[in-house]
Amino acid sequence: MLCLTKFFSLLLICAAVMVVTTACSPQKVSTPYKWNIPAGFPAPNVPVDNPMTVEKVALGERLFNDLRLSINQQQSCASCHLKAFAFAEPKKTSVGTTGEVLKRNSMALVNVAYNGSFTWAHDALGKVENQILIPLFNEAPIEMGVTGNEAEILARLQDYATEIEIVFASNEINFDHIVKALASYVRSLTSFNSNFDRYAYFNEDEALSDSAIRGMDLFFSEKLECFHCHGGFNFTQSSKHAMQKLDLVSFHNTGLYDIDGEGSYANGDQGLADITFNPKHRGKFRAPTLRNIMLTAPFMHDGSVATMSEVIDIYAAGGRGNGVNNPLKSPFVQGFDITDEEKQDLLNFLESLTDYEFVGQ
Repeated sequence: MLCLTKFFSLLLICAAVMVVTTACSPQKVSTPYKWNIPAGFPAPNVPVDNPMTVEKVALGERLFNDLRLSINQQQSCASCHLKAFAFAEPKKTSVGTTGEVLKRNSMALVNVAYNGSFTWAHDALGKVENQILIPLFNEAPIEMGVTGNEAEILARLQDYATEIEIVFASNEINFDHIVKALASYVRSLTSFNSNFDRYAYFNEDEALSDSAIRGMDLFFSEKLECFHCHGGFNFTQSSKHAMQKLDLVSFHNTGLYDIDGEGSYANGDQGLADITFNPKHRGKFRAPTLRNIMLTAPFMHDGSVATMSEVIDIYAAGGRGNGVNNPLKSPFVQGFDITDEEKQDLLNFLESLTDYEFVGQ
């Protein structure tokens, strides 16, 4: 009887130890992510090997804002993608963590989950995870400066072990986990709460002014042809989702430059041609989403246009300077006549695409 008593006492002690151990160890939870998109809109494409979860998005947000992810701990992803500017940056071109100046303007991170192509001019990245590798590991120019410094940077991030184990069922801190978490956070940045959305999708007729409605009619007219490059619910042809059956043209030469009479662009940046090595692709850059576009100045791939009013002037002229005669220019950039009133109407429509809730205002 005494032995049985001791046996049951040991069982109780073991049970208590198990409870304490379980309470102290991370719980491997996986809460499915609920997209913040209106009913009837397609769900974004998500890689099978990186499903969206609430915990992974939260981890990605922390990493996105962590300066320790750069070699000198001076820059995070958020340094060049500021929430107040629709996760873009109010500079002509970005500057890497070591001070190297980049050739291109920082793109807004708006509805990136729907992107079929990424960066200003790359047609083969395929998914957010691949794009994120560029700022992390790029060497010419250096952006975050991870290459060659992987072990040092990972050693700083050991305090993420518990979150990594919760999200990935592994406490190993590695760049596969970091990139997947960052990609999940970036995908979560959806924006569908502008005045235009309330007017077009929620039947709030008063959400748009008469001027903005006139601007919308101009935007979708054959006279201006804006919608040919900025079409669909995401206002860009570079979208990809279940409801889109065709691959649309994502990259366009808008006649911004022609420095040699053969279609070459300035500053040694030939756009898509630098990736494909096809000379016919010189000056082709991706048409960005126009959602929240009024928060993202300066404009164009090199930030060389200060205001949206100037952007409209360039398209009305059929290009800028010598770029008007660029032999590789898109057939949709032929120029158009526009009155001052029509221009203001168009600007008011573009302003209606701003989702102030998205940027925390």
